[in-house]
Amino acid sequence: MSTLPLISKKQLEKHNSEKDVWVSVFHRKVYNVTDFLDEHPGGAELITEWAGKDITEILAVEISHAHSETTYEILDENYLVGYLATAEEEEELLSNPKHKQEVKLDGNDNDDEEFDSTAMHGTPAYEKLSIVTDFDRDLKNHKFLDLTKPLLMQVLFGGFSKEFYLDQVHRPRHYGKGSAPLFGNFLEPLSLTPWWVVPTIWVPVNLYVFSIGLRNLNIFGAFALYGIGLFVWTLIEYAMHRFLFHLDDHLPDHPIALTVHFLLHGVHHYLPMDQYRLVMPPTLFVALCYPFYKLVFSILPYYWACCGFAGGFMGYIMYDCTHYILHHAKLPSYLQKLKKYHLEHHYKNYELGFGVTSWFWDRVFGTYLEIGEVIQKQN
Repeated sequence: MSTLPLISKKQLEKHNSEKDVWVSVFHRKVYNVTDFLDEHPGGAELITEWAGKDITEILAVEISHAHSETTYEILDENYLVGYLATAEEEEELLSNPKHKQEVKLDGNDNDDEEFDSTAMHGTPAYEKLSIVTDFDRDLKNHKFLDLTKPLLMQVLFGGFSKEFYLDQVHRPRHYGKGSAPLFGNFLEPLSLTPWWVVPTIWVPVNLYVFSIGLRNLNIFGAFALYGIGLFVWTLIEYAMHRFLFHLDDHLPDHPIALTVHFLLHGVHHYLPMDQYRLVMPPTLFVALCYPFYKLVFSILPYYWACCGFAGGFMGYIMYDCTHYILHHAKLPSYLQKLKKYHLEHHYKNYELGFGVTSWFWDRVFGTYLEIGEVIQKQN
């Protein structure tokens, strides 16, 4: 169940001008497609003539309007604003000035199955990513973690086997009330990082380090080293995600090892839509970055190291910001595949698809995750 905005038929019909175009699909989902008019391949006129109306039938016309499944996914991701109220729900609207009501989202808009984020069948429809996990039912069915209590101590003292832990921690849950408690004490704020903290803190540092090298090297050489550092970061990103954060097969079957795994990356797979655990906390970044800093400055001349390290550093900043937007931001169509690629890593097969900013190294090392491929892992 998810609380979503309800919109009456009269409200829908009011959005019928060229500068304010709303439409519905399946007489249920309501989309504000005003910003899409200029991008529509068939021209804005084909949409504006249906402003304020249901477009289900016209979308399915084979000759001129047949649309792919991707079209519906883009609509859900970028333009969904609410649900068209049924007659019964419209009665509720009359006494509910905030026009919000419980709307059931089923498996495929045609059945009554409850949505289960832990099924690992592939990326759900985007609106389902906000459906809150039933905490009590999840604990009863899976006998893993209680989302209402601090998670880290439950992992440490839960007595879970490695096999059970890895199976469960990679089955996504949705907390839905901010961030689930990790420590449950004064350390909690250290685990919560808004995305904007990363560029705010680190971009000035990055530019300062690069400026040192830039002032003392040929400008073309400085930028060449910066670019090399940026490229090297993409390999580091892939390697760390695959061999450190997903050290699953080589993880010792010990509570402390499982707890460290959960702290580093497991909690993100367990709660992938938690917007405050999508970027690296500054304290953790410093700890992980220090060995790379020492390595670069020990093997390269100082000013070369400043430029190369700054390039890799910027790669990290772009990676963390990209990671956040792939989970939460509305993206243009050309980035939709990258978003789905990363979400497939979470919701279909965590043993493939380690690239976040691109799938280049996945292609190189044979870990590319085919989008839409039937998952081989058993539930």
